[in-house]
Amino acid sequence: MKAQTRRSFLKTSSTIAAGSIAFPYVSRATGSPNEKLNVACIGIGHMGMDAVNHANNSQNLVALCDVDWAAVNPSDWKWATPAEIAARNPHAKKYSDFREMLHDMGDQIDVVTVATPDHTHFAAAMAAMELGINVFVQKPLAHNIWQTRTLQKAMEKYGVQTNMGNQGHTFEGARLIVEWYQAGILGEVREVHCWTDRPILPWFAKPGAVPAPGQPIPEGLHWDLWQGPVAHREYSDEYLPTRWRGWWDYGVGSLGDIGCHTLDSPFWALELGLPTAVDVELIEEPDDDYTVFNAHVIYHFPARGDKPPVTLHWYEGKPRPPLLPGMTKLPGNGMYMIGSEETLFCEGMRPKSPMLWPRENMTKYKDILKKRPLPRVKGGPIQELFRAVQGGPVAGSNFSYSAPLTEVVLLGGLAIRTGKNIEWDAAKMEVTNHPDLERYIKEPTLPGWEYGEDLWGS
Repeated sequence: MKAQTRRSFLKTSSTIAAGSIAFPYVSRATGSPNEKLNVACIGIGHMGMDAVNHANNSQNLVALCDVDWAAVNPSDWKWATPAEIAARNPHAKKYSDFREMLHDMGDQIDVVTVATPDHTHFAAAMAAMELGINVFVQKPLAHNIWQTRTLQKAMEKYGVQTNMGNQGHTFEGARLIVEWYQAGILGEVREVHCWTDRPILPWFAKPGAVPAPGQPIPEGLHWDLWQGPVAHREYSDEYLPTRWRGWWDYGVGSLGDIGCHTLDSPFWALELGLPTAVDVELIEEPDDDYTVFNAHVIYHFPARGDKPPVTLHWYEGKPRPPLLPGMTKLPGNGMYMIGSEETLFCEGMRPKSPMLWPRENMTKYKDILKKRPLPRVKGGPIQELFRAVQGGPVAGSNFSYSAPLTEVVLLGGLAIRTGKNIEWDAAKMEVTNHPDLERYIKEPTLPGWEYGEDLWGS
C-alpha cells in the first residue's frame, strides 16, 4: 500500500472502533491482519529495545529515535545501547528528535512506540496521535493527571488504537484473578494490600546533593531533548542513565515504577475506578525534588453499584502489610486481596501465579477454577496493539483503561511527594483539601512542548 492509502485505511478502521472501547475485549471487523505495519520506536534503550524486537519480528521497523546514540550502558545492564540497536537495523531511519521524525515520516508510520522516561511520554504520544498514528506507551502512561486524561480524550478524538506497557495485563494470571473474583470465589472484597521492595539499586539511590551538581554533558547526548517539557537543569549522572525515576521532575518514584503492574489486577477485577481519598504515612520528611525511600499509601475507593467500598494499601521500601495466617515471610513484591469467602495471594510485581491462601483451599473450587471465560492474549502488549490496529480485539490496557489506572498511581505519588493526605474530586479533577496542589495536577510546560490544550475547549 502507498503511505496515504495505508493511513486512510487504518484511520477509518480505528474511527469505527473508537466508540466501542468501554471494555478491553470488544472486537472490530477491519482489514487484513496480513498487512504489515510501519513502526517507529521513540526511546530504544532499555525497554525500548523490546519494542524494536517486536517490530522487527512481525512488522516493518521504519524509524528509530533516541536522544543519546553514544550512550554507554552500566556493566550489569543487559540491554543493547541505542548505537548497537541502530547498527543492527540500518534499514530504519535514525532521529534524535521525535518531532522531526514525525514531520518527515508521519504519513508513512502506522504505529509509534514510546519508551522514554516518564516526563516525555505525553508529548511523544500526543504528537503521534495528532497525526492519526496508533501508539504504545510504556507505564506509567504520563507524568501528571491532566496528561492522562488528555491522552484518553485524544484517543477518542483521533480514532487511534492505543495500549500501555503494563505487561502483566496480558498475563494468564491477571485473567485468572478477574475470573475467580467474577465467579464469586472471593466473596466481597473490601481490603487489598500491594507492596514492592523498590526503591532499590540500580534505579534508586539517595543523591549526594539536591539539586545534583552539574557535570559536563557527555558527547552525543542531546540533554535539552532528554529534558523536553520540564524546566531545564544542568546535566548530572544522578539522572542518567538509570536513576531518573526517583527525581519527581522526571519520574513518579517507586509507585510510578511498579504501581501500574501490581495495582492492575485488583483495579481490573474489582472495577475500582477512582478513589475519593488517599492517605499517606511516611517515615521521613517528604522531598519535592527526590522520592522518599519508605512509604505507606492508603487509597479509599467508594462503593461501585453492588460492590462494597475498598481500602487499598500500597507499601514501598521497608513498610509491609501484615503476614497472612500461616505465612512466615513476604516476598519482595506482591499483592493479596481479602474477601469475605477467600483470600487471593500473588507473589511478584506482575500476576504470574495467583493462588488462594492457604493454597489447599483451591481444591474446593477445582471445577470453577478450570473455567476460562475471558479471552487470552498472546505475545504481550505490543503484539496486542499490532493486532488491534490490524483488525483484532481492542487492546486490554488501551487508554480508556490505563488512563484511570495511571491516575490512581499518580495520586499516590502526589501524596508521597508532598506528605499530604488527599481528598480527590475526580469529576472536577481537584484536590479539594489542598488547592495549592493544582500545580502538580497539570504541570508547567516549556514552549514548544505544549500538546492537547485544544481538546479541553475554552
